[in-house]
Amino acid sequence: MIVVTGAAGFIGSNIVAALNKRGEYDVVVCDWLGLDGRWMNLRKAMFAEHVFPEDLFDLIETRRPEAVIHMGANSSTVAQDGDEILRVNLNYTLRLIDQCARLGISLVYASSAATYGNGEQGYVDDFSLLALRALRPLNLYGWSKSQIDSIVAWRAEQGMPLPPRCIGLKFFNVYGPNEFHKGDMMSVVGKAHPTIVRGEAVRLFSSHRDGYVDGGQLRDFIHVDDVVSVVLWMLEHGPAVGVFNCGTGRATSFLEFVEAMFTALDRAPRVEFIPMPEHLRARYQYFTEADLNNLRRVGYDRPFMDVEDGVARYAEVLEREDPFR
Repeated sequence: MIVVTGAAGFIGSNIVAALNKRGEYDVVVCDWLGLDGRWMNLRKAMFAEHVFPEDLFDLIETRRPEAVIHMGANSSTVAQDGDEILRVNLNYTLRLIDQCARLGISLVYASSAATYGNGEQGYVDDFSLLALRALRPLNLYGWSKSQIDSIVAWRAEQGMPLPPRCIGLKFFNVYGPNEFHKGDMMSVVGKAHPTIVRGEAVRLFSSHRDGYVDGGQLRDFIHVDDVVSVVLWMLEHGPAVGVFNCGTGRATSFLEFVEAMFTALDRAPRVEFIPMPEHLRARYQYFTEADLNNLRRVGYDRPFMDVEDGVARYAEVLEREDPFR
């Protein structure tokens, strides 16, 4: 039995689908469905059981699953409620780590590239406590993930109890199917698709930093299928403990990213630039690019899709089953 938290969410639902594709149905999905239509992310899934997040610890205690894939979190980079972030992202994850350590259950959890802040410290996934404590996230979400990574590293350095496999993955900018419910947190190509189909111009933020032209802000965009591949590989073949980057290792501009969707839909690019809201400017990452040396060092050698291929794959799904239609 494998537990997937955040199972109705973007990455979690794709993990459930991948497990099903491998013939694994003894899966416990853990999530709230709410009112945003996330149930559609699981409409094709087969699972053995559902549990609400507040009831998960009792299930783990009595059923003893072989592994927990913890994708559940408040993933909004503009979240302002610190108490909510502490409760959902930090305390809940630490409780899972403690329980999995006590019961001998492997755990892979979601960290984030948001832990790197403005990138002044680089994007190397150094697992030492000293390096992790030097990072300065720009938002509450990134801070909560950084705290988890640091606590895991501290416990590892002190020889304190951890799950038999305890691995955090720093997700960079993930895009792909099943993100429709995320609203403003959707990938830019996910949001752009219906706009392009309507024949309208896609709006991107203009640049407010020297050295970056409008649309020239750079991110490491990774297709969710590649993310799922790393998650499942780590669960089966990863080291005992560590925190690893999960990106492609190649930065792409937002303009190029959106133009890939225009190309996939066989449309001429139409882009307009709008000012970035004032409240975002001080917390905006202008460049991210995963250093993959540690991921490759532990044995993950599969290639990652480039943006053109990844966006084309996403466009095929959206054209076939766009939830906005």
